Amino acid sequence: MADRIIDVYMVANGLYHDIDYARQELLKLLAEHENVRVKVAADYSDVEGIAASDFLITYCCHLIPSEEEQVALRDYISSGKRWIALHGTNAILDFGDEGVACPERAPIFMETLGSQFMAHPPIAPFTVKITDPEHELVAGINEFDTDDELYICKMHGEHHALLHTDFTGTCDGFVNRDWPDDEPRVMYYLHPVGTGEVIYNCLGHCRGHYDMRPVTDYYPVIEKGSWDKPEYYELLRRSIKYCVDRVV
Repeated sequence: MADRIIDVYMVANGLYHDIDYARQELLKLLAEHENVRVKVAADYSDVEGIAASDFLITYCCHLIPSEEEQVALRDYISSGKRWIALHGTNAILDFGDEGVACPERAPIFMETLGSQFMAHPPIAPFTVKITDPEHELVAGINEFDTDDELYICKMHGEHHALLHTDFTGTCDGFVNRDWPDDEPRVMYYLHPVGTGEVIYNCLGHCRGHYDMRPVTDYYPVIEKGSWDKPEYYELLRRSIKYCVDRVV
């Protein structure tokens, strides 16, 4: 760990999730490191601020950077920095008569992240399995059940899978509805970009009563997803420590 203040840049914003809750929980975890200082923003427009930070952490959904910002993010990571990207950071959502489409219109962004969200089945319990039990980010964590959004993603480039689950079937409400193949659905991975890397965790859905506007003013069910699981907090803690320890 660097023997100095570590500057972290957090972007937390987006649609249909309890961003306030996720932001608060992540700030608590970052505060466990006394030399970490955090700047929080609602988008990626402060490219100079991001470039000056030691690592980036994002909890977003349908927050799409401009092409200039995409290039800046790619260059930032490829220069040797790290990015903890959570849940819907890789999601683009277009709502239409045929369902929710996930258009591939930000290729630099998704190639930097290493994946793009395509669909998820209705929220229901599933088992998260350990893909590489020897890796420090997951070693000693047993497989666990969670009640979360099971992300099905299109993967880009090289990635080192750490967690996965299994799913074949249909994702009602999405244009990309049918997923008959039996490929493992990667939930947590490392993706190298130049001399840096992205640490992507697809888990972590959360939604409160007031997070589905303008679709509805009041959503009847509070959803905490994997935020109710101690294993998820351990994964987040390890991701943060992984980045802190590699600041030079």
